[in-house]
Amino acid sequence: MASGLARAQAAILRIQNNKLFEIFVISVILLSAVLVGVRTYPVGQTYLPLLNALDYLVTLFFLVEILIRMAAERGLRAFFSKGWNVFDFLVVAVSLVPLSWAGTVLVARLLRVFRVLRLVSFIPELRVLVNALVKSLPRLFYVAVMMFVIFYIYGAVGSLLFGRINQTLWGDIGVAMLTLFRVATFEDWTDVMYETMTVYPVSWLYYVTFIFLAAFVFLNMVIGIILDVMQREHERYDRELAAGEAAGAEAEAPPAADSHQLADLVARLERIERMLGERLPERR
Repeated sequence: MASGLARAQAAILRIQNNKLFEIFVISVILLSAVLVGVRTYPVGQTYLPLLNALDYLVTLFFLVEILIRMAAERGLRAFFSKGWNVFDFLVVAVSLVPLSWAGTVLVARLLRVFRVLRLVSFIPELRVLVNALVKSLPRLFYVAVMMFVIFYIYGAVGSLLFGRINQTLWGDIGVAMLTLFRVATFEDWTDVMYETMTVYPVSWLYYVTFIFLAAFVFLNMVIGIILDVMQREHERYDRELAAGEAAGAEAEAPPAADSHQLADLVARLERIERMLGERLPERR
C-alpha cells in the first residue's frame, strides 16, 4: 500500500515538474485573463453561455492543478510552508465563487481578475522581482518617511507663501502637498511656478530645490535600494537553481557501492586469483 502511494506521488511529481504542463498552466492563466477582459465589452447573449462555460472549465482546471501540487508535496504542512503555494491556494479558493449567484456577480468577476497574478508564481523571474520588492519595503519605509518630512516642510512653506495667490493649489498644507506631488511628477509644474513668480520672482528656488530633493535624490535612493535587493535575489535564485541541478544529477547517477559490497568483490577476486594460481602449475 505504501509503495503504491509512493509511486502515485512520484507520478504526480513528474506531472508537476513537466515543462509542457507548466506551459499549459500558463496558457490557461492567460486564457483566464482574456475572459476577464472580454467581459468588459458588451457581449451579446449569444456568446455569454460560451464565456460562462469557459470560465467554469478554467476554474475546474485551477482546482485540479492546485490539488495536483498539494498531492506532490509531503503533506499539507509542507505545501503551506511555501508562501507562493499559499498565494496560489487563496487565488484559486476565492475564484470558486460562482458567477451565477445572485448579488455576487460583481464580486466574483473582481476576484477572477486576481487569477492573472498566478503568472507571478509560475514564472521564476517574476517571483524574483516580487520578492525583491517585498524585501526592499523595510528599507524603503525610512526613505518614504524622509520624503514625507520634505513634502510636509515644503507644503507648509508653500501654503504660507502662495496661499493668497491660488487657494486651489496652496490653500492649506494638504492641498499644498498634493500640488507638490504634481510638481514632483513634472505634471505642468512650470505653470504652477510661473504663477507664483508673478508675485515672488525668486520663487523658482523653491521649486528647483524641491525637485532636486524629491525627484532626483530620493528617487535615485529608491531605485538604488530596489536594484541592490534585486541583485541579491537573483544571486540567491542562481544558487538555488545550481543546487537543484546538482541534486538532480546526483539522483540520476548510479548509486555507489557500499563498503560491504566492495569487500565482497575484493574477496571474490582474491579467490579467483588463488584458483588460477593453483591451476597454472598443474598444467605445466
